[in-house]
Amino acid sequence: MVAAIVSDDYIQKLDLTGLACPLPLLKMKLALKGMDTGQCIAVDATDTGSWKDFHKFAEITSNELLSAVEDNGVYHYVIKKGP
Repeated sequence: MVAAIVSDDYIQKLDLTGLACPLPLLKMKLALKGMDTGQCIAVDATDTGSWKDFHKFAEITSNELLSAVEDNGVYHYVIKKGP
């Protein structure tokens, strides 16, 4: 598990709860395209597959998963856009 980061300093927050795979990952990737390197996005999702998807996405891209926490069926992610 990646440690939780609590902050309101995100460039964007996405509420993707209720969306099924692959929509949470696709919508997050689309939002990242409009951001600058080093900016962070916070994402909430309820799709259980998002846990694997977001971790794998960070592993194979230059983006960094700063936080990944599950709380009562809601997955909270913070992603920092890489170069």
